[in-house]
Amino acid sequence: MRVAIGVEYAGNAFEGWQTQPHRRTVQDVLEAALATIAGESVKLVCAGRTDTGVHATAQVAHFDTSADRPLEAWVRGVNSHAPASVGVLWAVVVDDDFHARFSAMSRRYRYVLLNRRVRPGVLDGRVGWAHGLLNVAAMNEAAQCLLGVHDFTSFRAAQCQAKSPVRHMHSVSVKRFGEVIVFDFHANAFLHHMIRNLVGSLVYVGKGRYPVTWMAELLAARQRSLAAPTFAPDGLYLCGVEYPERWPLPDGGRIIAPPQLLVT
Repeated sequence: MRVAIGVEYAGNAFEGWQTQPHRRTVQDVLEAALATIAGESVKLVCAGRTDTGVHATAQVAHFDTSADRPLEAWVRGVNSHAPASVGVLWAVVVDDDFHARFSAMSRRYRYVLLNRRVRPGVLDGRVGWAHGLLNVAAMNEAAQCLLGVHDFTSFRAAQCQAKSPVRHMHSVSVKRFGEVIVFDFHANAFLHHMIRNLVGSLVYVGKGRYPVTWMAELLAARQRSLAAPTFAPDGLYLCGVEYPERWPLPDGGRIIAPPQLLVT
């Protein structure tokens, strides 16, 4: 039997999603909790492997098991054995040809940036921070060149293992809500560190270090060294995965809308 689950977690409590020998990752703690309920070892496959410090409000994963348990056992039962910083939101039985990663049509990420003079206290580890006043209009205008199908080599980490740097950006926006700036990205898939590299370069535009046209120049250059340094992971959230309607996931297996994180 194959089961799909929706998961949320605070990434600053873990060293990324993917399993590591030290067992301090989201995958490790969830597999341990699932194994307790299943009475057998369980292997999770997720829609998008997040890095150390990156959060998720709507991660999707699947696992195979021979254990016959009520769906609520995969939710409340697993949560009772998992750390407080991670939780299963829902569970559904899916066909064996469902794959959390390869069946996904697109992903949504949100970066939440606190833009004020002093660093965050209560929100430490949950938001990015930039102390100088940023020009959001310029940042949003610069980001529009990312729409469509492009080679994102200039925003790809050197250790990225993706076979191709080409991605389809469906939508992108940069908006201000008081002291909070929200970056929303929706694409078929993302490269390693792609969003954090995009945010870093957009912040440079917002600071006035480069003109709006710089983002298009970076995109065309296909050279990572020309773009800004990788921005902090603190404010990055995986907040939606889109699947074909045939899968019986919440919301019809379509889009799990990004929550209004820290926005009033």
